[in-house]
Amino acid sequence: MTNQPGRSALDNFAASRPVLALAFAWGLAEATFFFIVPDVLLTLIASRSLKPSLKASVAALLGAMAGGAMMYAFGARDPDGARVFLDNVPAISPALVTRVTGQANESGLLAVLIGPLKGIPYKIYAVEWGARGGSFIGFLLISIPARSIRFLLASLAARGIARVLQPLTDHRDIIEVSILTLLWLAFYSFYFARFGW
Repeated sequence: MTNQPGRSALDNFAASRPVLALAFAWGLAEATFFFIVPDVLLTLIASRSLKPSLKASVAALLGAMAGGAMMYAFGARDPDGARVFLDNVPAISPALVTRVTGQANESGLLAVLIGPLKGIPYKIYAVEWGARGGSFIGFLLISIPARSIRFLLASLAARGIARVLQPLTDHRDIIEVSILTLLWLAFYSFYFARFGW
C-alpha cells in the first residue's frame, strides 16, 4: 500500500502487506525459538486500526501453525533433543516441560488449547504432543483456537484501549507506541518473574 496523505507512517505500516509477512514470521519464530509473543506486533497494529490487526492475526496464526508443525515433528523424531532445545529458550525450564507433560497426560489435546491461554509457551505443547505420537491433524486443528483466541483478544483489547485514550493521545504515534511499550515491559517483567529467564 502506498503512503496516503493525512496518515502517519505507523498507520501506513499497519495497513501494509509487509506487516502481514512480519506477523507470519513472528508467529513462526515464537512457535519455535523466539520468546516474545506476536501479540506485541498485533497490539501495535490494532492501536491504529482493527481490520489490519485482524488480518495480521490470521497471518500470525498461520506462522504459529507452521512453527507448531515443525516442533511437533522435532518432538516426534527426537524427544530428548527437542526438550533440550526448549530448555535453552528463555522462561522455559525442565520443570515447566514436566508440567506440560502432566497436563497432556491429564487433558490430552485440551491441554494444547488451555495452556497457551495461561501463558505457557505453545512450543512446549507441540513438542510434547509430537513426542507422544499424538494425532498431527488433531494437533493442527486445536492449534487454531489455541493461537487465534489470544491473538484476537489482544487485538480487540488494544483497539479498545486506543479508542478510550484517543482524546488524550490525539492518535499520535509516539504516545501510543510509548504506552504499548510500557504495558509490554510491565507484562514481561511479571512473566519473567513468574517463569524465570
